[in-house]
Amino acid sequence: MTEAATAPLVRVWDPFVRLFHWSQVALIGAAWLTDDGPKWLHENAGYLLAALVAARLVWGIVGSRHARFSDFVRGPRAVARYLDDLSHGRERRHLGHNPAGGAMIVALLTAVAATILTGWLQTTDMFWGSTAMEKTHEAAAILVLVLAAIHVAGVVFESLRHHENLMGAMIHGRKRLDGKEAP
Repeated sequence: MTEAATAPLVRVWDPFVRLFHWSQVALIGAAWLTDDGPKWLHENAGYLLAALVAARLVWGIVGSRHARFSDFVRGPRAVARYLDDLSHGRERRHLGHNPAGGAMIVALLTAVAATILTGWLQTTDMFWGSTAMEKTHEAAAILVLVLAAIHVAGVVFESLRHHENLMGAMIHGRKRLDGKEAP
């Protein structure tokens, strides 16, 4: 048996983080699929996403250890250093999000929030029928999909690199504790 196979499992992702993650996946999918209608479903997916993002922002301050922004949001230098270490095969494994993963979470939350905001603005008197706002909304939605694809690629890469199923961890909430994780 390998060392990874015998390492104990610890809870990393709490139920809220997991529910948020998979609900966001489902709602973004629903919003994307209903872009051309039914309009009520598209809009309701957007409103539910808005509530989810708001709850996640609160949970990022008061939630469990690895859910808190203070645990994974790092500055540009730390992200660049991590990516450099990754490119040279010397990156440290993290129980929570690594610095690049943390930057991706911030980017995704920002892009989803921009998509929500520009969608909602189109329902206001000021931007009703605005082609510019519609194009901005569409661009933000496409950015969400591009970032999501990069996120999934990163999850697959890190799963293979560190010999662990990160997608499974986002389902059951546990990761292995081998004592070599970055603090």
